[in-house]
Amino acid sequence: MAQEQYTRCPGCKTIFRVTPQQLAMRAGQVRCGHCKTVFDGNAHLISLAPRRRPEGEMPFDDAVLGPPTVTLRSSLALEPTGVDAAAAAERTEPPAAGVGNDDADRVREIAYEERFAQMQRKPPSRTVRALLVAAVPLLLLALVAQAAFHWRDVLAAHFPASRAALTGACATLGCAIRPLRDVAGLSIEASDLQADPAHRGLLILSATLRNRTAWPLAYPHLELTLTDAQDQAVVRRALAPAEYAGGTVDLATGMPGNGEVAIKLFIDASATTQAGYRLYLFYP
Repeated sequence: MAQEQYTRCPGCKTIFRVTPQQLAMRAGQVRCGHCKTVFDGNAHLISLAPRRRPEGEMPFDDAVLGPPTVTLRSSLALEPTGVDAAAAAERTEPPAAGVGNDDADRVREIAYEERFAQMQRKPPSRTVRALLVAAVPLLLLALVAQAAFHWRDVLAAHFPASRAALTGACATLGCAIRPLRDVAGLSIEASDLQADPAHRGLLILSATLRNRTAWPLAYPHLELTLTDAQDQAVVRRALAPAEYAGGTVDLATGMPGNGEVAIKLFIDASATTQAGYRLYLFYP
């Protein structure tokens, strides 16, 4: 750290903390930042160390006996004559902490405000507020449209009046309205597996599927398992709706609400020997 020295303005008696580097500029010629007096900083150097007054001698200068009563200023308030202020600021050391002078506190306060100025947000303008207000209903409309697209099958099933509008929207968006898949809403009311008396090795499967909900449900897949005397699986086969529902059924519309579908299938089991069967329904 450069050695600290003190010089006093002959005009306003303000004392400044200075460094030899600052006084070396312009041969010590400086300008007081308060009264604008130009003086030789080297010629007006003083010491702030207390000195004892000789007995019988009257003091001619308060600064000779002890620290003056004026406020101590930092070198930032002392301007070199004929030197650009920015260049002088680069050559001048920052004030030392803990001296309690006003200019050093002011400089630290300004630096703090400039550092955090970008964190202070200005209130939005009237145009921005108007755009935000207009964007709210648009965002709500987009949210409703997205929800309707995601739950389109549920809406079409529970609100049949909306099916036409949803179908038209899907025609534009390239989607489709499908029957709901709810395996808990389906049941096998009755089933039977008998040998065909007219054809050896041919089995006849008869079953009734019921939709227990009030809205259409997608046709399920059926799983038929032939078992032996120990109820062990001998052969298993999955049947798609197109294989058991018949060619006259519109699979796209699903099983009608509270409706039943009768099934009759002929199954070739000539290569197996079975004693029983199991029949399940599922959605793949």
